[in-house]
This record gives sequence, C-alpha cells and structure tokens, in this order.
Amino acid sequence: MTTTSIEVEIASAYPPETVFEMINAFHTLAPKAIPQVFKSIEILDGDGGVGTIRLFTFGDDVPFTSGKFKQDAIDEINFVYNYTFFEGDILMGILASINYYVKVIPTNDEGCVFKQIVVYNCKGDEKPSTEFLNFEKELYEKTYKAIEAYAAAHPEAY
Repeated sequence: MTTTSIEVEIASAYPPETVFEMINAFHTLAPKAIPQVFKSIEILDGDGGVGTIRLFTFGDDVPFTSGKFKQDAIDEINFVYNYTFFEGDILMGILASINYYVKVIPTNDEGCVFKQIVVYNCKGDEKPSTEFLNFEKELYEKTYKAIEAYAAAHPEAY
C-alpha cells in the first residue's frame, strides 16, 4: 500500500480554545457555513466522542457524494482532533482510507495556527492526481476560512 499526503496551515487570530471548539462542532457548523461543500453531517453510531461514526453528504462543489468517518482521537488539552474516512465515494475507488490529523497550535500573540495533515492510504500503486490533491488542499483552506467567518458572524456561539 502506498500513501501520499497534503498539509494545510492557516494562522488565526482566534485563541486556540475557540478554534478547537469550532473544529469539535464541525458537524453542525460546516453545513451552515459552506453548504455547497457539506450538505449534511449526521451521527450514525456513537455519542460524538472517540469511536463515533458519522456520514458526510457532500454538496455540489465536490466531485463525490458521501463518506463515512470514524472519530479516532479528541484531545481537548493538546488541541488534537483525528479521524478517518473509511467508506464512500470519497475514496474514489483507489483509496483504502483517508486519515486526518488536526492540531491547533497556540502562538505567542494569543492566536493560533490550524494545522491539518491528510494522509491518503492507497489500495495499490495508484495515487490521487496532483490536480486532485491541489483541489483538496484549496478546499480545506476554503472550508476553514468559511467556518471562521461563520463564527465571526455568530460571536454568541463562540
């Protein structure tokens, strides 16, 4: 099995606790903040914590319709949020799974850096194209910025 990965880093003026809270509420925020990418995100099994299985239904701006993910880790002290997509057309027929490693890193100016590493675990030698990986990276950046903008417009929630 081969792998390939991308990395996203975005500086934020928000404190790390707030950004982590937004990440932890992604399932409710994303469909509101960027519905053209995320139509819905629903819990299929679990209570929202580690081990929870969610179904993502994607919007018209992405080339796939759905994917199931399992929550692998939530560490509120170290601001770590990890999950794995394991089923759905998001795997494009060539991937066994996609691992997401998210970390919010505090900065000296009371803000933080949102860092996301995405690892594509290929079934064989075929990997996602460079064009697709660039699309994904831009999509993750756009999604984070939309979530942050939504939070700014709804300060009562954060």
